[in-house]
Amino acid sequence: MYAESGGPLIRSARSLPPWLVPAYAQRRAVERGALAATIFLQDYDQRLLVPLTEESAPQPATGGVAVEGSVAGRAYSSMRPVEAAEDGGRRLLLPLLDGGDRLGVLDVHLRSDAASDVEGWEEFASAVAALIVSKQAHTDVYFRARRRQDMTLAAEMQWQLLPPLSVYDPRLALSGVVEPAYAVGGDAFDYAINHMTGNIAVFDAMGHGLDAAVMAAVAVSAYRHGRRLGAPVTDLYTLIDTEFARQFGGEKFVTALFGALDLPSGRLTMVNAGHPAPLHIRDRRVIGEITGATTLPIGLSGDAPEVISADLEPGDRLLFYTDGVVEARRGDRAYGDARLASDIEHVLNDELPVPEVTRRLNLRLTAWRGGLPDDDATLVLLEWRGRHLPLP
Repeated sequence: MYAESGGPLIRSARSLPPWLVPAYAQRRAVERGALAATIFLQDYDQRLLVPLTEESAPQPATGGVAVEGSVAGRAYSSMRPVEAAEDGGRRLLLPLLDGGDRLGVLDVHLRSDAASDVEGWEEFASAVAALIVSKQAHTDVYFRARRRQDMTLAAEMQWQLLPPLSVYDPRLALSGVVEPAYAVGGDAFDYAINHMTGNIAVFDAMGHGLDAAVMAAVAVSAYRHGRRLGAPVTDLYTLIDTEFARQFGGEKFVTALFGALDLPSGRLTMVNAGHPAPLHIRDRRVIGEITGATTLPIGLSGDAPEVISADLEPGDRLLFYTDGVVEARRGDRAYGDARLASDIEHVLNDELPVPEVTRRLNLRLTAWRGGLPDDDATLVLLEWRGRHLPLP
């Protein structure tokens, strides 16, 4: 059997056009002993796995495999390889991961008598994922492949503004989801892991559509600017509010929440600018909200904020969300805080990876609501995994 580690595979594809990655992966997989290999990427609302082909048509992609109820979906959801028998052979489904961020699944078809080399194929899948990540910034092919419907201009802006939906660190795991995926406007979140600190922020701009997307873009960019200057959470509010007011003159606003988690100790410091308080989860149960003094939303020149503090224990989780979650309606009923707490506890009982928890929680919300939301809805789950950073 031909063997090639991830490094040579990536080096030999440095000048490969992005749309030829599927053919390249197929050829290399066959050289390793496979009958065929197909790349599937997640669509924007994480309900389908869409095949990546050499085509780059601007129309929304067609075809795909549902995440729910499929073998490929099991690999995607569990973030683990899954084997399945089929006529004349077997399939190995491997999650395509960029750290903790899920890109999709690699579907490898093997002969029934092929040697079991799951670890080797995992390395191959990691190289394929690295190729996709390295090339997606300078092509539209992968973006088109992931789209199941047309996307609004506001949503286009928001998706370019967002960081990868998930990140994994030995001490911190975080994952978010935004709805409606193809029409989101004013909701956004951001994060960074810097040495001993995990930073997170969630934003909800007033209104809808393009105006809200522009406000969110200014707020997030100002947040990143201040965070990269090393400003503490108390100063971030003033820095962002000043820049935002300069652009919008005090007539528009964005609610926000800025948090900084000390990774060695689990000490959380947070500033709340008119935003819903996050849920504090321990042992898969909601033990309360992390509340404290709040200030006015960004853009309204509120007072200097007071710091809200909390001490986490290893394994604790925080659920951040925008008001479009709890204010979602079905008829004359609102989704509400109690149902959100009940649903997150239900999903956590399945002991899923953090990205799958947020995806399934969002599925429960959308199933309860039915149809598209009246307002953007964002969920971000943070898990503090412990104090120690193991050396590589």
